[in-house]
Amino acid sequence: MALFSWVMIGLFVAFVGGIVALGLYSPRSGADVLDWRPTRSPEVESQNERDDIAQMLAASNALRRRRGVAERTENDVADTLRSDQRELDRLTDPTSSASTGGRQYGGEDA
Repeated sequence: MALFSWVMIGLFVAFVGGIVALGLYSPRSGADVLDWRPTRSPEVESQNERDDIAQMLAASNALRRRRGVAERTENDVADTLRSDQRELDRLTDPTSSASTGGRQYGGEDA
């Protein structure tokens, strides 16, 4: 390659190396440089999550009432979630016979 190409490659490597060195050896964090602070406290975030869950459950129950189906509580939803997670874990377990369609590989099929 021409001398110009080597000079440009060297400058680029030096530039990237300098940026990485500034990031590694800077005494300030990125949050300090940007003067970033969380907009909400963890307590407010937790309360917002609880409010969101309550609103979603209320909306779901409103639809269930219109259809004439029994309403669900938060515990009902949690129980269903745990049951579905157990079933998913069982199906994705490589040692489970359910993940191979009930057949055991390594032998002849009957």
